[in-house]
Amino acid sequence: MHAEDEIIAGCKQGKPHFQEKLYQLYSRRMMAICVRYTNSRFEAEDIFHEAFVKVFKYISTHEGGSFEGWMKRIFVNTAINHYHKNRKYQAQLDYSAMEESVPAADDVLSTISAQELLVLINQLPEGYRLVFNLYVIEGYNHREIGEILNIAEGTSKSQLAKGKSLLKKLLQQYSISDHVTR
Repeated sequence: MHAEDEIIAGCKQGKPHFQEKLYQLYSRRMMAICVRYTNSRFEAEDIFHEAFVKVFKYISTHEGGSFEGWMKRIFVNTAINHYHKNRKYQAQLDYSAMEESVPAADDVLSTISAQELLVLINQLPEGYRLVFNLYVIEGYNHREIGEILNIAEGTSKSQLAKGKSLLKKLLQQYSISDHVTR
C-alpha cells in the first residue's frame, strides 16, 4: 500500500496519528491556495483551518482519483465561500487610469521569483485577483467562474483582462524599482 493511501485509510478511520501525517503532507500546498484568495494571513489561516476540518469530516467520501485534487477543490471552494460571506459591496476602483508612462520591461518575468510574483498578484483588487486565480491558476473557464462568483461570464472576462493589464503595469513598475535598487 502506498504511503499516501495508508494515511488516507487511517484518516478515514479517524486516527489522529494519520490526520497529523496528512496535515504535514499537504499543509504548505493548501496554505498557498488560501493565501492566493485572501487579503491577509489571518484570513488565509481561517480558511485553511475551516477547509482542513472539512477534509477530515468528508474524507470518507473520497473514492479514488487524485486525492490532492479532491483536497484542492475543498480549499478553493472554502475560499470562494469565504469571499461570498465577506463580500464588501464597495465600488471597484478604476485602475484603467493608472500611469501609462511606465516603460515596457523586456523580460521582467525571467528576473522575478514566484514569491515576488505572488506578492504582486496579491496587490490586485479583490475581484481581479479572484478571477485571475480561478482562471490562470486553477484552470476554470469564464462560464464556471461566473457561476462560482455569481457574476456574468462577460464580467469574468473583463475582470481577467483588467487584472492582467494591471499586473503587467505592476510588473513594469517592479522592474523599474528593482533596477533602481541594483
